[in-house]
Amino acid sequence: MILPPDFECPELNDSKQLSEKKRARLRPFIEENALAWAVVMVDAAEIDRINILNASIIGMQRALDALSVTPQHILVDGNRFKPYRDIPHTTVVKGDAKYMSIAAASILAKTHRDELMESLAAQYPGYAWEVNKGYPTKAHREAIAKLGPTPLHRQSFRLI
Repeated sequence: MILPPDFECPELNDSKQLSEKKRARLRPFIEENALAWAVVMVDAAEIDRINILNASIIGMQRALDALSVTPQHILVDGNRFKPYRDIPHTTVVKGDAKYMSIAAASILAKTHRDELMESLAAQYPGYAWEVNKGYPTKAHREAIAKLGPTPLHRQSFRLI
């Protein structure tokens, strides 16, 4: 996510703090006004193979590869990242509450993932992904116990 220096959006905040409706409303504004953005997916099998932390870092690096503009500095939400090319980076705990670019990236990641889960719900009825978005709610865990995991569930996830 690369935002222009004059980017303004007072509503922009951590995606987890915003309602689904507000995130959906902000998404096109962010996509249209960002200088560059990318959303990538890391599938369950790869996460199982390399673990969630490494998958998150690889996902971030793949998103950086997909940008149409090379960043001068990388801001990372959290406290872990591996060097990417020769671009300096800073990890920022709770960065989505401190930097607009991190908050904007968080909103795009969440809305794209939610959209994917809603579309997959028809393929995998019974898991209520259109409601739980893949998060391990009680009802989702009960569905896994009853129906078994799908190829989209991480086998390494301790609730499976």
